Amino acid sequence: MKSNELILLVEDDDAIGKLLQISLEEFGYKTRLAKDMIHAKREWMTQNPALLILDIGLPDGDGKSLISFIRKESLTPIIVLSARSDEKEIIAALDMGADDYVTKPFSTHELLARVRSTLRRTIQENVPNILTCKELTIDFTCKEVLLNGTLLKLTPTEYHLLSFLMQNANKVLPHQHILKTIWGVGYQNQMQYLRTYINTLRKKIEKNPTRPLYITTEASIGYRFSCTHERDT
Repeated sequence: MKSNELILLVEDDDAIGKLLQISLEEFGYKTRLAKDMIHAKREWMTQNPALLILDIGLPDGDGKSLISFIRKESLTPIIVLSARSDEKEIIAALDMGADDYVTKPFSTHELLARVRSTLRRTIQENVPNILTCKELTIDFTCKEVLLNGTLLKLTPTEYHLLSFLMQNANKVLPHQHILKTIWGVGYQNQMQYLRTYINTLRKKIEKNPTRPLYITTEASIGYRFSCTHERDT
């Protein structure tokens, strides 16, 4: 499937940068390459890319600070591509707003699948309704979430996860089912992804994240979005 979307590559290794450009452009994506954070910020602000693929080991600093910089202004999806495979490093990047994390060495086929999956999650959904649960409201047309009337700042993945949970309110959703739906078939064993995003959502929507009322844990099974909700059209 061809695409004209622009992907900004932030990678200081010339060989990897070239490989990424060739692989993505073969599938119809446009690419721009930045080798450090200074140029990455400039490219992001001027080119308005559909997606960033970011190496966090950059010559002028830790690329995670670029994630924070972008998240203050935009929900542009970000895939981290890094040799750092420590679980704490992965969770830190996801906590800061990255949508996915791929470790080096990597398969170009797997990376392309994750690019497609991430971009699919950001496509505007034409669902002309509003879902309300207690103090929480989600507007599917505007892709906005409000808590007590205040707009919440969510990443694309946080939004899609919360949307899925709310649309299946009061149902027990198994871990693997959530992972497959939100991230794709290849993610069904990536429990750290799900735990990280559930914890982040709880911090944003729960009065007491350690004793959640909305997103509750079903031990050894999955999660349930607890609500008696009303659907407005």
